[in-house]
Amino acid sequence: MAPLRQEVDPDEAGLDVKALDRLDRRLAGHVDQGRLPGFLLALSRGGRVARLTTHGRRDVAAGLPVTADTLWRIYSMTKPVTAVAVLMLVEQGRLALDDPLGRHLPAFAEPRVYEGGSGPDLRTRPAAGPILIRHLLTHTAGLTFGYYHRHPVDARYRASGLANSSPPGADLAEAAAVYARMPLQFEPGTQWNYSVASNVLGRVIEVVSGQPLDAFFAERILRPLGMTDTGFHLGPGQAGRLAELYGETDDGGIEPVPGLPLRGRPRFLSGSGGLVSCAYDFHRFMEMLRRGGELDGVRLLTTDTVASMTRNQLPGDVDLRSFGAPVHREPGNDGLGFGFNVSVVTDPSRTLSPSVLGTYGWTGAAMTAFWVDPAHELTVQFMTQVRPKTLKLFPELRRLVHATLVD
Repeated sequence: MAPLRQEVDPDEAGLDVKALDRLDRRLAGHVDQGRLPGFLLALSRGGRVARLTTHGRRDVAAGLPVTADTLWRIYSMTKPVTAVAVLMLVEQGRLALDDPLGRHLPAFAEPRVYEGGSGPDLRTRPAAGPILIRHLLTHTAGLTFGYYHRHPVDARYRASGLANSSPPGADLAEAAAVYARMPLQFEPGTQWNYSVASNVLGRVIEVVSGQPLDAFFAERILRPLGMTDTGFHLGPGQAGRLAELYGETDDGGIEPVPGLPLRGRPRFLSGSGGLVSCAYDFHRFMEMLRRGGELDGVRLLTTDTVASMTRNQLPGDVDLRSFGAPVHREPGNDGLGFGFNVSVVTDPSRTLSPSVLGTYGWTGAAMTAFWVDPAHELTVQFMTQVRPKTLKLFPELRRLVHATLVD
C-alpha cells in the first residue's frame, strides 16, 4: 500500500500555516534535544491530509530516518480496534453490551470484590452484580494493572505473574483464566480504572466468533479497510520499516529498550496493546470512525453504534477525574469522559489543553496518540517510539494543534 501523503494545502483545509510551522518546530526541538528519536505528525480535514511532517530517526544508531511508511508499535491505540470488533459482534446479535461476562467466559461468573487487608490477609466478598461487556469497554469492571502500585489488588496481580498485562508465556485464554482469579478492586460499574479489560474482550471475541483474535481483526477490520500494514507481528518485507523502541532515561535522554515480540506471531494476542501499524493505515481507521463506521464503500458499524462508542458512557456523565480510581484523579482527566475504549471531551472549559466538545481518541505507551474532532472534521495522529518517565508531551501537542484551526 502507498504511504500516507499530503493531499491538500493547509490553508485550503482551514489550517494556519504559521501555526503549523510553530508546531513542527516545537516537536523538532524535542528531537534536537535528544528527548525523542523522531516523529510523524499528520493532520487531516474532511478526510484529506493537509499536513504530514516526518522528522528525526526511526533508528538512531543506524541513522535511518522516519518516513511516511515507518511502522510503529501503537500499544493502547489497539484498544479502539478491539472495541470496534466487539461492537461488530453486538450488531450481529452474537453479543450484547449487557451480557454478563460469565455467559461467555464462565470463569468470571462469580466475581469477588476487595473488602480489606493486603497480601495473604487480603479479604474479599461476592460482588453485588456481574461484570458486563459494557463494563469492560468502559474500564469500569473493577479490573486493574499490576504496575500501578497503589492498591492491594494491584499487588495481588503482581504476585500472580501480572506485573505487566499478561503472565509470561501465556496465551490469551490462559491470561484470561488468571484475570478471572483476581479480586475486583471495586464493584462493577462504580469507578473507572484503566486495566486489562481489553485483553479480556479479546478473549470474548475469540470465544464468540470462533476465531483467533488476529484472524478476526484481519478478516473483519484490517483487510476490509485496506490496513495491510497493521497486525500483531511483522510480515515479509516489513522489518526494515519498524521504528526502534526507546525508553526515557533518568537524565531526560533516550535509550533502546525491548519492545513487542513482533518478529513472529506472538503467543499472546493482546487486545489491549498488541498491534503494529503505520500512518496510512491508522488514518483509514480514524476516517472510518469519523465517517460514522464507513469508508470507501466498506461499512463496519452503523452510524448509531459509532455515535455510542464515541460519547461518554460513564454514569451521570461524570469525568475521568471524578469517577476514576485514586490513581487517575489528576488534572489531565478533568473534562474528559469515556466511551467504548476512547476518551471523550465532555467539558472543554475544564480540560488541561484547549479542546472541542465531542473530540475523542486515545494514546499508546510509546507516546503515540490520535484524536478525532468531529466538529472540525479533523483527525490527528502523532507517532513516535518512546516509553516516557517524565516527558509530558500531549498537553502541549493538543494546544499547538488546536491553534492551527482557522475555521
